[in-house]
Amino acid sequence: MAAGIDDISVYIPKLYVDASDFAEARGLDPQKLVRGLGISKMAIVDSNQDPACLAANACLQIMQKNKLSPEDIGRLYVATESSLDESKAMNSYVIGMLEQVYGSGSFQHCGGIECKFACVSGSYALYDNSNWIRAGESEDKHALVVVSDIAKYDLGSSGEMTQGGGAIAMLLNDKPRLLEFDPKVTSTSIKNEYDFYRPFGKETPVVHGQYSNLLYLIQVKNALVDYTKKAIKTGLITLADDESMLDHMDYINMHLPYSNMGKKALAYLVRHEWRSTPRWAKIIEQVGMNEPVPKDPRGTIESILADSEFMTKDHEFTKRFANTNDYQEVYENKVASSLIASKMIGNLYTASLYLGFRSCLEFEFQKGIDLDSKRFGFASYGSGSSAMVFSGVIQPEYEEIVKDMNLEAEIGERKKLSLEEYEQLHENKLKPEQSLLNAKKEFVLEYVEGLSSESRGERRYSFAD
Repeated sequence: MAAGIDDISVYIPKLYVDASDFAEARGLDPQKLVRGLGISKMAIVDSNQDPACLAANACLQIMQKNKLSPEDIGRLYVATESSLDESKAMNSYVIGMLEQVYGSGSFQHCGGIECKFACVSGSYALYDNSNWIRAGESEDKHALVVVSDIAKYDLGSSGEMTQGGGAIAMLLNDKPRLLEFDPKVTSTSIKNEYDFYRPFGKETPVVHGQYSNLLYLIQVKNALVDYTKKAIKTGLITLADDESMLDHMDYINMHLPYSNMGKKALAYLVRHEWRSTPRWAKIIEQVGMNEPVPKDPRGTIESILADSEFMTKDHEFTKRFANTNDYQEVYENKVASSLIASKMIGNLYTASLYLGFRSCLEFEFQKGIDLDSKRFGFASYGSGSSAMVFSGVIQPEYEEIVKDMNLEAEIGERKKLSLEEYEQLHENKLKPEQSLLNAKKEFVLEYVEGLSSESRGERRYSFAD
């Protein structure tokens, strides 16, 4: 039985920090953010917003657009690394909000959990629900998978310039109009790591940036190797001697903590894929230098990062490689459109991969490209750490969904924050009732019960008309 994405919706907060303003306030070169990281705006949540209401708003949008009732939904999963409670799952908050619109108890039949494995958890949620559909358990009902996060880092930290927030809801069924997942090829790589994590009680993460970036590349490469074996074994693809797996993917969506990380990740994967093909000799000639090798090729990530001579040469090789015509063709045709939305919004953690997918659909369609039967590859990564590589094919009915996509219109008018307003929100100095914007036709957080109450920590939401 088929399974895939029938429709996709995006909810992005309407407050943002301009990257150039932020850089100047922090004494940084604005070009480091705009060009170096690929950031122009960072979406910031208001004081009456949290990941649960972001998720609920994305769900409401997709249900209203498709004229669905609660009875049409069999499962509702929320994937997040911005959890609100150590026990109570975020999807229960979302169902509570949706029942304010659809009626008390209207979702009581709907199963689901909160799914957590850093940024890769949305991909695991998609995989689980796709298999639920393939097994015939859905009984003609849809699954809703929502990825919702607020990327937040300490003031003054290096990660502060890669913040953002938002939610994406994906409607899954057995007759998807948008994308059907390729069966039996999804591959994972997992390892116990401390590259990026957030201990209990800490609102912002502990980040080992260079370590995490390299681990991301290695884990995705490992998952891609396994994916290739499965794709060949199942007959999904047949590789010619001069081909790599990436040749059989029309588009490649990467995990995007910031948009330019997608460029780096792609270059790493393409180097790995092309190295064993006849074209590599031609590439080396274009680059004008041999590919560097670390002193200890089988060493740890720490030893590779500590090998300063290798790191310097590798940086130079990557820079030259990225300027070759062969690589530029892959980048422009398979990845560039997926990075556009990330520049406008920032880091969405679990949702960043799917914001890239949504971005690619909109901006490739605007070019007049026929997406029917195009294969999308997905390279998902979550710290801690795990990677997942999977793929799917665009369906003939895709235009029903894609023709009306307009991210700027969907977000609506946005308010640029002053640095003072941003820092007030960042440091939680404003209560929900002190929100900077007046919400309309969306869910908001009203209040959280204080420590003195027997119901301390309970969160109350409402639908703002």
